[in-house]
Amino acid sequence: MKLTLKGLQETEAWKKAGVALPTYDVKAARAETVRTPTWVHFGAGNIFRMFIGGIAETLLEKGESKTGIICAETFSFDIIDEIYKPYDNLVLGVTLKPDGSVTKQVIASLAEAIRSTPANTDEWARMKQIFAAPSLQLISFTITEKGYALKNAADEYFPYIVSDIENGPERATSAMGQVTALLFHRFKSGALPLAVVSMDNCSHNGEKLQTSIVTMANEWLKKGFVSQDFIGYLNNEKKITFPWSMIDKITPRPSSEIGKQLEKDGIEKMQPFVTEKKTFIAPFVNAEGPQYLVVEDTFPNGRPPLEKAGVYMTDRDTVNNVERMKVTTCLNPLHTALAVYGCLLDYTLIADEMKDPDLRKLVQQIGPVEGMPVVTDPKILSPKDFVSEVINTRLPNPFMPDAPQRIACDTSQKVGIRFGETIKSYVAKYGDAKKLEAIPLAIAGWCRYLLAVDDSGKPFERSPDPMLEELTAQLKGIAWNNAASYTGQLKLILSNANIFGSDLYKAGLGEKIEALFKEELAGAGAVRQTLKKHLAR
Repeated sequence: MKLTLKGLQETEAWKKAGVALPTYDVKAARAETVRTPTWVHFGAGNIFRMFIGGIAETLLEKGESKTGIICAETFSFDIIDEIYKPYDNLVLGVTLKPDGSVTKQVIASLAEAIRSTPANTDEWARMKQIFAAPSLQLISFTITEKGYALKNAADEYFPYIVSDIENGPERATSAMGQVTALLFHRFKSGALPLAVVSMDNCSHNGEKLQTSIVTMANEWLKKGFVSQDFIGYLNNEKKITFPWSMIDKITPRPSSEIGKQLEKDGIEKMQPFVTEKKTFIAPFVNAEGPQYLVVEDTFPNGRPPLEKAGVYMTDRDTVNNVERMKVTTCLNPLHTALAVYGCLLDYTLIADEMKDPDLRKLVQQIGPVEGMPVVTDPKILSPKDFVSEVINTRLPNPFMPDAPQRIACDTSQKVGIRFGETIKSYVAKYGDAKKLEAIPLAIAGWCRYLLAVDDSGKPFERSPDPMLEELTAQLKGIAWNNAASYTGQLKLILSNANIFGSDLYKAGLGEKIEALFKEELAGAGAVRQTLKKHLAR
């Protein structure tokens, strides 16, 4: 079978392969989406295709919506060329269950896929047409936290942001520049209302998105590209809102083994593809079953009935509490600790790490023990039940091909939220964070990871991170198996509030992390021994 609209007509073959097909009129839904667009999503990657696309699919299947989603990619255009267009924008969603069983479903809600950039004249014209449509209700994002960043750690605009500021709306290349330009076009088309919704996995995501867009607009105002009225439009909640959200679904890189199995089932061309930007993607998406999306319900132009597809629609305070629960305690900090120690201890699967008594104890300490005392119960989800599901069901799922190397990507952009928020809460509650033991171990592990040498002395390739070059330079002179080579090189990193959200020395943790790092530097097996020693307390 071929994963195309024509290929789906072989219904018996798909049924025999155990794949559920759309029951609604796909062509009609896509035509209606093009004619009256309601939802545009930026970031055409895996979690979007399976989770967000799955939400739209559910609404179409239930007859609760007549339109799907328009996908816009601003970063890795070969995703569109290699994974969307040859497959008629269809996705094969593969849900991996802890018992080894799978469910397979074709998702057809991704009605249109656009390579968004002014350099693509026709596609940029289409984006402007969509943004001028009165029917457009929301735009959403899964572009990762770094997609919203305009400045580096030195508080200087990135060169490509400087170019966008200088060149203005018609030549913007960054995601934030393009979105601001398209909102300017919507403003000029009648100041039409719209919800601008980050669905990225980061704290206060709506606030981050709003800050970046308003900052770009204000820089263009200084250059004379936009008017003060446009700034007013962006800041008028009756016109433009930036709802906060919390998203949670573990979506690993596509597994070549799953691709092979799908091909054995008779589905053609299922092998994963790596883009020029090192994005791992495939015609299918493999993911766990549990998923959570909590969204602040502020949509000035109306919205699809998202709650009918399992989305929690609520107020900002509740979103914030759920997000803090997940990102600072119940999942993300556990993931990051497993990521860095997994690389150091030569693991390639998160599920295998959860069989390691030391690593399991580490995440038990970070979440239920150290994080839980400063978590606010969001009421709509139980923190204790959530973290229990993560530790006992989700992370140990042996059929989830999730790797610590994937999760280790961009750690410098994550540690401030995943560990820094709990540290700040301890300082607020107790005056300092000296009570913490496992979280300092996790931070020391990240610093040790940055040396790119595992616990046996073998070099490994570190995952991509925008600060990797800068952090490596700051660690210059440190040598594995030579604790004496450490002469305070961590001080600039641990005191950097842009990384951790605060100066860790002022929080009472800097010296503790330095000491742990030195212990982990001592030679073969030092990382393992440090974990055992400090988790035994």
